[in-house]
Amino acid sequence: MTEAKNREQSAQSNHLVEQIIGNLLRIGVITAASIVGVGGVFYLVRHVATVPRYALFQAEPAFLESVAGIVTAAASLRSEAIIQLGLLVLIAVPIVRVSVSIVAFLLKRDWLYSVVTLFVLAILLFALLGGKV
Repeated sequence: MTEAKNREQSAQSNHLVEQIIGNLLRIGVITAASIVGVGGVFYLVRHVATVPRYALFQAEPAFLESVAGIVTAAASLRSEAIIQLGLLVLIAVPIVRVSVSIVAFLLKRDWLYSVVTLFVLAILLFALLGGKV
């Protein structure tokens, strides 16, 4: 009887974790898309009459080179920074998902999956930092 009860609790726990992760992914992607959309509208409104000059290369502005610069410029309603902020949110979604999975595996005392998921998180962070650790 207790074995069946343990399996039922485990199934309920797995379902709850799946729901949390599913909602996290859904909300994260919708939030990122909304931020990019708002930034895109701002950009189009601001640059509606601008004629692109394809022969001239323009590097990205300096404020888009760091997370702090992007956040500061987005708070000032700079359209390019708002779009970049949306992309940063989109990049953060899988990292948060893996972090939530680590917590779930640790709470279940599933050490093998915890270690594997920590390894996946380390790879994600290493790639995000451009291999500069």
